[in-house]
Amino acid sequence: MTMQALVLNRYNGPLELTEISMPQAAHGQVRVRIAASGLNLLDTKIRAGSAAHAKHPLPLLLGIDMAGVVDAIGPGVTAFKVGDEVYGMTGGVGGIQGSLAQYAAVDADLLAIKPANLSMREAAALPLAFITSYSGIVDRARLQAGQTVLVQGGAGGVGHISVQLARALGAQVFTTASSRDHDLVARLGATPIDYRAQSVEQYVESLTQGAGFDLVVDTVGGPTLDASFAAVKHFGHVVSALGWGTHSLAPLSFREATYSGVFTLYPLLTGLQRAHHGEMLREATRLAEAGKLMPNLDPRRFDLGSAERAYVAITDATARGKIVVDVA
Repeated sequence: MTMQALVLNRYNGPLELTEISMPQAAHGQVRVRIAASGLNLLDTKIRAGSAAHAKHPLPLLLGIDMAGVVDAIGPGVTAFKVGDEVYGMTGGVGGIQGSLAQYAAVDADLLAIKPANLSMREAAALPLAFITSYSGIVDRARLQAGQTVLVQGGAGGVGHISVQLARALGAQVFTTASSRDHDLVARLGATPIDYRAQSVEQYVESLTQGAGFDLVVDTVGGPTLDASFAAVKHFGHVVSALGWGTHSLAPLSFREATYSGVFTLYPLLTGLQRAHHGEMLREATRLAEAGKLMPNLDPRRFDLGSAERAYVAITDATARGKIVVDVA
């Protein structure tokens, strides 16, 4: 049996709609009939061959996030049954088939039951962003109700999920955002900060009386990570998924604060701790069904035939929300 998939034969080359063999569910796997593939900025870097930390050998099938329906169960799997609607961060890196295909055989540990109140498109937009947010905010920083949180880039893919997760945990949330996105982040429950109009010192003074924030979540990297070190409270914590580069730790040290890096791809690339990805997504399902978590989607629709335009929407920065490709 065969299926249709988008195959990349050279980095920065075209996505070629190709008929390939349908995968079979091996031990510990389920086969999923994919309904939607959520795209991330990281997907564009993998396509360009520029993400050394997410090496994906050619020819490759892109697509890290997905949602769909279980249509076959491999040996040793008891948590799912045929017909279950599931979602997860399941491939597209390290030689593992991605989600820009009609079917994928995926490690069952990476999956969770899709939130009943979300569409397939909405569910496919969540996994990488939620797992990155949860890994930093809960696993590393252990955020407590009543604490103050600054999310750097709160309208972005990871940022807007981090805002909602911190709010759900009972924190007071502030976020830097472009002026065009202030209404969006305010609707999510965060106090917007115009980072172009105010320096770090100015908004730390006006919003925290100079004390700083208990937790700073950096989703931007580069100079923004340096700004995060300057914005954190004494004995506070900074987390970032974009911690490469050269940074001065002096502002962090002077505050006796701590830093944690988040490497969301680690379980996919190594095979270790994959069950925790499923656990985190089960929490995402609980929050979504409680009305506390909703991804912001770009309204444009793409399918396998127009996925090239979906990538352009990310690389040219015209996306106003998460980009999702309809597969089914």
